[in-house]
Amino acid sequence: MDSMTANLLSLFAIGLVQLLAVISPGPSFLITAQTAAARSRSDGLKVAIGLGSGSVLWAVAALLGLNMLFQALPTLFFVMRVLGALFILWVAFQVFRHAKDPLVLEGHDGAAGPFLKGLLTQISNPKVAVFFGSIFVSMLPVQAPLWMTITLLVIVFLNEFSWYSIVAMLFGSGRVREFYIGMKAWIDRITGLFLGALGIRLLWSARETA
Repeated sequence: MDSMTANLLSLFAIGLVQLLAVISPGPSFLITAQTAAARSRSDGLKVAIGLGSGSVLWAVAALLGLNMLFQALPTLFFVMRVLGALFILWVAFQVFRHAKDPLVLEGHDGAAGPFLKGLLTQISNPKVAVFFGSIFVSMLPVQAPLWMTITLLVIVFLNEFSWYSIVAMLFGSGRVREFYIGMKAWIDRITGLFLGALGIRLLWSARETA
C-alpha cells in the first residue's frame, strides 16, 4: 500500500469516527434543535456553522498539542471543564426561564447571535480537544503532509455542519414549528432540564481532573 492510499484511508477512518461522535446526542443537538424550532432554519444553520467552527478550533488545538498541555497541567483542564459546564448551565437556565415568553421571530438577536451560541457551545467542552488529540495520535501518520492536515480540518467542519444542518432543517420545518409554538412552554422547560442535567453531569465529572 502506497503512502497516498494509506493517508486517504486514515482520513476516511478519522472522519467516520468523528461523524459517529457528532451524531451522538448532547448539548449541541439540543441547542440546534431548540434554536431551529423556536426561531428559524436559518438560525439553526448559523448554530451549525458555529459548532463546525468550534470543532475546527479544537482540531487545530489538538494538532498543536493542546491535549498534551492538558495532561501536563490538569488544573487548566479542570478549570476549562468547569467553565464549559457553567456555560451549558447558563444556557439551560435561560431556556427554562423564558419558557413562557412569546415566541421571538428571527431577526431580533442579530446575525451573530446563533453563530456565537454554536461556537461557544462547542468551545466550552475541552473534551473535544482531547478526543481529537486521541484519534489524531492513533490514526494520523507521524509527519502528516500539509494537504492531509487541511483536508482533515475540512472533514471535521463538514461532519459537524452537515449533521447539525440536517437537525436544523428537520426541527425548523413548518409542522415542527407549529407544534413547538403550541407546546413552547413545556418543550422549553424539558429542554432546559435536559441541558441542566447535562451541565451538572459535566460539572460533576470535572472532579475527576481536579
